[in-house]
Amino acid sequence: MQPVTPKARQTRVRYAMVALVFVNVVINYLDRTNLAVAATALKDDLGLSPVELGYILSAFGWSYAFLQIPGGLIADRYGPRVLYAFCLITWSIATVFQGFARGFFSLFGLRMATGAFEAPSYPINNRIVTSWFPDHERAGAISLYVSGQFIGLAFLTPVLIILRDSVGWQGLFVITGLVGILWGLIWYFFYRDPLDHPGVNEAEIDYIEKGGGLVSGKKRSHAQVSVWQWSNLKQVFSSRTLWGVYIGQFAVNATLWFFLTWFPTYLEKYRGFDLKKFGYLASVPFLAACAGLLLSGFISDALVKRGTSVGVARKTPIIFGMLLSVSIVGANYTNDTGEIIFFMALAFFGSGLALISWVFVSLLSPKNLIGLTGGVFNFMGNLASIVVPIVIGYLAKDGDFKPALLFIGAVSLIGACSYIFIVGKIERVITKAEREANLVAGVPPSAV
Repeated sequence: MQPVTPKARQTRVRYAMVALVFVNVVINYLDRTNLAVAATALKDDLGLSPVELGYILSAFGWSYAFLQIPGGLIADRYGPRVLYAFCLITWSIATVFQGFARGFFSLFGLRMATGAFEAPSYPINNRIVTSWFPDHERAGAISLYVSGQFIGLAFLTPVLIILRDSVGWQGLFVITGLVGILWGLIWYFFYRDPLDHPGVNEAEIDYIEKGGGLVSGKKRSHAQVSVWQWSNLKQVFSSRTLWGVYIGQFAVNATLWFFLTWFPTYLEKYRGFDLKKFGYLASVPFLAACAGLLLSGFISDALVKRGTSVGVARKTPIIFGMLLSVSIVGANYTNDTGEIIFFMALAFFGSGLALISWVFVSLLSPKNLIGLTGGVFNFMGNLASIVVPIVIGYLAKDGDFKPALLFIGAVSLIGACSYIFIVGKIERVITKAEREANLVAGVPPSAV
């Protein structure tokens, strides 16, 4: 770490680190959505019914969701540099092997493997941002790295379609997997925690710490890594406020997973779009979601800086975004191509507005349980990655996709209501151990 001098300016290494996380997210979602692009081709090659395709599209979610809590614990225990490199390389290897799948069960199993190795990724992302950014910059930082899933998919979806049509769905998996393996090596070479990075100076470290960033690293972190206790899990499941954001995250992810799984099939099979000629149309909703996400993050941070309460500044764009996502139902009432894309883009723009919801993990988590809380939060949210593809498969099995869009709209409305009626005052959850320690130290509850 560079020493500070009276004339030394604060370094900006934190922005380089969030840029690396941004690319991680692009790779992450590339390997989630490649199946959606390949679906129409492999469905015919492997003889899959719409219901079977729904289960295949949900396979990633089974392991990804149910390993979020272990993934959060692992993120609390191991450093992001080594753990993220391991995850990137292993899930990318599983992606390569998907190109050699020969039936329902082999593809289902490999998609589950991809989900398993991706499970710690978002708890790691949250840990990195919590370590590198002060509170008042965190929503913007989160919106920056989460935007990777939309910017990457917006510009790469047409590329994936071209790859599918030129090298087949098998080659699509192989190429995307190899890209992830290469990036895993690059990540390991460049990433460091704040106190281990040679380019950061004391001024930036102090700025992060004074702003509420939980700077971690061997040079200043003397706290012992918390061991697993059932009471910790009970703590993050017993908070009414946390339950409100858990339900809200399921609703946000419901819209997201429609676009990550069934959206290309909806356009091609149920609306008759020729994505070979009009693949750019599939990119429009992703660009809209990215715009919503970036707008939400920076507006929310600006409100906090101007003195608006954290609750209002953080919850307002999420509530408005989920209400806006209900507009997806409008696509049921038109056959015009432009109008269909408009309603899809408007709904996904709303979903983007709501995707700063990860900021609540940083704001509400007990300080020593950020990874665990992030794991539970992502577990609850990613139950949508299991439920949504399967439910849509059943709702659309007779050739009518309208009930599926009604389902997505209804879930979005429930999510908005959760933030309105269940999420209360925004304050960090205090564990029993912390409460007892504060009492011993004479710290009143109101001062915590």
